[in-house]
Amino acid sequence: MDGFNIALIGVIFDTKTKKILIGKRENDPYISNLTWYFPGGKLDHNKGIDKTLKEKIKLKTGCEVKNLGTIFIETSPEKKDLILVYFLCEVFKGKEKAGGDMIELKWVKPEDLEKHFTTSFHTRLKEYIMNLK
Repeated sequence: MDGFNIALIGVIFDTKTKKILIGKRENDPYISNLTWYFPGGKLDHNKGIDKTLKEKIKLKTGCEVKNLGTIFIETSPEKKDLILVYFLCEVFKGKEKAGGDMIELKWVKPEDLEKHFTTSFHTRLKEYIMNLK
């Protein structure tokens, strides 16, 4: 193994509706059973963390977001050489429209997230999301 890949992931929270934006993907090349997930993508080392995160989210959701900070980091249980870095984000411009490798977008209540996810959902990340106001 020659290192880690880093995925930057946006937990996009709407403070008015108290819902989170997730996207659906088919045939993920890295994690075979992935369907619904938080928008994001692989870190582009030339662009840096914040710029990569915002560009990937805009490509996949049509929305421009504010990065409110890192909320959780883990090694993917499904793919051991993948580090997942989660950021709390908020839409400030744009209307959601699936793009990139996303085929559908959906706003869901925090308590309904796990019903959509087919991959692991870390307990501490779940706790954080359930406490969003």
